[in-house]
Amino acid sequence: MLLFCFWLTGPVLADNFPSKPVKILVTNPPGGSSDLMARILGQKLGDIWKQSVLIENRAGAAGLIGMTYVASQAPDGYTLLFGAQGSTIVTPLLSKVPYDMEKDFIPLSLAATGPSILMVNANSPYKTVQDLINAAKAKPNSINYGSGGVGTAAHLGAEMFNSYANIKTVHVPYKGGISAINDLAADQIQFQFTDAAPVIPFIKSGKLRPLAVTTPKRFASMPDVPTFVESGLPMFIAVNSWGVFMPAGASPAVVTQLQVDIRKALSNPDLIKRYAELGFDAQNTSPEEFKAFLVGENVRYSKLIRDAKIKGE
Repeated sequence: MLLFCFWLTGPVLADNFPSKPVKILVTNPPGGSSDLMARILGQKLGDIWKQSVLIENRAGAAGLIGMTYVASQAPDGYTLLFGAQGSTIVTPLLSKVPYDMEKDFIPLSLAATGPSILMVNANSPYKTVQDLINAAKAKPNSINYGSGGVGTAAHLGAEMFNSYANIKTVHVPYKGGISAINDLAADQIQFQFTDAAPVIPFIKSGKLRPLAVTTPKRFASMPDVPTFVESGLPMFIAVNSWGVFMPAGASPAVVTQLQVDIRKALSNPDLIKRYAELGFDAQNTSPEEFKAFLVGENVRYSKLIRDAKIKGE
């Protein structure tokens, strides 16, 4: 009888979840793409749960600080990760990390996808991708680019650019992408790959200029900006992604409820609209679809890293 009663507690606990505030951790500083999307998602989940959802930023070391923290938390559903592809897919392929995505995390849902944009200062002499390539070839290792750290999408995008364009530029890693963008606006670095959300205000204010996007087709929010395919680099196609994860070891009941509720939040019309305004496509996947996506991305980026000879630092 005792065993029977214990077995019944699983669904009951799930029905009462969450009974206290839930934390969504972001491995980037406030104001970046991950942070903005996590806050929108957190608001929708809070509406569903009638419970507070707190966003916590633990930036640094290309996401390693935040990733390691989440992996060490109790698998009770009260700590979630809004993970960018840099720390969840790319960084583990580039170097040894203190976490294992398969053993330490449960993938709950793909959350969003979007393009990378090659940005330069508005006063830069580079008006096109070819202008930048010509300058880099004329003086190898004289042009700097910024990123939020080794293994981030910005770092990988720039190294892919170096490889496909056959140029050599210098990586300047920052604690977060926003810091790099601020230095780009201050003309301290020469270019950066970034998501749309954090640079739209800089573009509107006339401080930064977009040169190209990494998607196969032009980006709807920036229809006048060409693709890299149009700019003479037909192999340079890449899409950034973000997903929601939790620490491994959670009960099936809690995992199932989180997956159902997160999908419900990601399919909310207001969330879809707000993500689109930031330059992202909201996604809504089953656990199986998300796992298949992660496997495919790992295969794709493993090949890109190998072919482009990209190394961690």
